[in-house]
Amino acid sequence: MKRTLITGAAGFLGSHLCDRFIKEGHYVIGMDNLITGDLKNIEHLFKNENFEFYHHDVTKFVHVSGPLDYILHFASPASPIDYLKIPIQTLKVGALGTHNLLGLAKDKNARFMIASTSEIYGDPLVHPQTEEYYGNVNAIGPRGVYDEAKRFQESITMAYHRFHGLDTRIVRIFNTYGPRMRLNDGRVIPAFMGQALRGEDLTVFGDGSQTRSFCFVDDEIEGIFRLLMSDYTLPMNIGNPHEITIKEFAEEIIKLTGTDQKIVYKPLPKDDPMQRQPDISKAKEILGWEPKVGRAEGMKKTFEYFKTLSKEELEKTDHRDFSERNKK
Repeated sequence: MKRTLITGAAGFLGSHLCDRFIKEGHYVIGMDNLITGDLKNIEHLFKNENFEFYHHDVTKFVHVSGPLDYILHFASPASPIDYLKIPIQTLKVGALGTHNLLGLAKDKNARFMIASTSEIYGDPLVHPQTEEYYGNVNAIGPRGVYDEAKRFQESITMAYHRFHGLDTRIVRIFNTYGPRMRLNDGRVIPAFMGQALRGEDLTVFGDGSQTRSFCFVDDEIEGIFRLLMSDYTLPMNIGNPHEITIKEFAEEIIKLTGTDQKIVYKPLPKDDPMQRQPDISKAKEILGWEPKVGRAEGMKKTFEYFKTLSKEELEKTDHRDFSERNKK
């Protein structure tokens, strides 16, 4: 039985990856410090004999007994509201955490994958974004802590690949959505759906002309899995190339939820990308992968998930005090 370590296991993508690898017959070790993850995302796995959970911060030394075949490093704050609250932790999990896990992969002779992001392209001057584009990133802006952490992850991963001969993969993840997203975490879809379900007007930043491309989580996980099992070692975009403006998307949410909210506009945050669309030519050619779930179908499934949340959960904001952790 293959043994796979997944960091960020209690998060949105991490929990879905745990499900997928168990389904594929792997013994899965999930690791998370729960700074943004939630155990409810993986509680259904606790009785599974092929799953175990380590409550651990990967910026500290990481020890796992026994062999490992695969290590997937998906531990990182992933929404603006998180990495603006905990900028130092965001940098540390990208730098120290990645270094620790690369060392573990080297020791175990395990294949290593990092979750990079479309944010490494910054506010792009090339559209759509290909893997060869170097990006347009403000390293010292408020979003720089996330963008540069991911860029460093890619750099050190390739250094271990070239210098130590480590078997590595780099997936550049574009906007992904689906069940288990954290409500009120600052990302577009849970923000809009939370507002709609609470009967609030939908908040659009800027004039709404900025674009995003949304990929349903099942498609994203399939692409990630195929990349890990491939022989391709350079960065690869995994996302849905169907682009939509934020204003149009807000209108779709209002129609989907059957509510009569209005759209209200607020100033655009600093360095917020104006365009985001992946070029997935490499994924199509090398992996035979492309998204299958249309946005209408995916959004319906996501909305059904959010409708199951209690009134308390819908109205709850993230009250965790990151101040002490952030000083470390």
